[in-house]
Amino acid sequence: MNPQGGKAYGILKAKQDDLLEAINQDFLVNPKYSSDEDLEDKLKAFKQKYMEFDLNNQGEIDIMGLKRMLEKLGAAKTHLELKKMIKEVAGEMSETISYSDFVKMMLGKRSAIAKIILLYEEKAKDPEKPTGPPTKKTFSDLP
Repeated sequence: MNPQGGKAYGILKAKQDDLLEAINQDFLVNPKYSSDEDLEDKLKAFKQKYMEFDLNNQGEIDIMGLKRMLEKLGAAKTHLELKKMIKEVAGEMSETISYSDFVKMMLGKRSAIAKIILLYEEKAKDPEKPTGPPTKKTFSDLP
């Protein structure tokens, strides 16, 4: 069975989706997070982003998945920095970031390095559009 393509891969991703959706439901009914604005939309976005970088499809982002995520976002890090980020999110003994830890980091008040980078990526997608009338140009402004 080749887990990287075809029907088997689709089944694997569907199982992963179901697992992460169950975790999302736990967050939706948790009183600690129920006051968050747009919680359901945030959780959907987190799940999609997490599944993109869970390379082993086991519900955990390992050091290579984190490396790929940060490289894609233009924020490549050294192996030591990646280990430090995982430790910051998941705790001292873990070598992976579980989906639950990922969501807690994204919804939490702490500014973890990974959270800052992911939020920066979201802001970079929507560049600010100028408002108001265009500025006046003179001949000296021309190239």
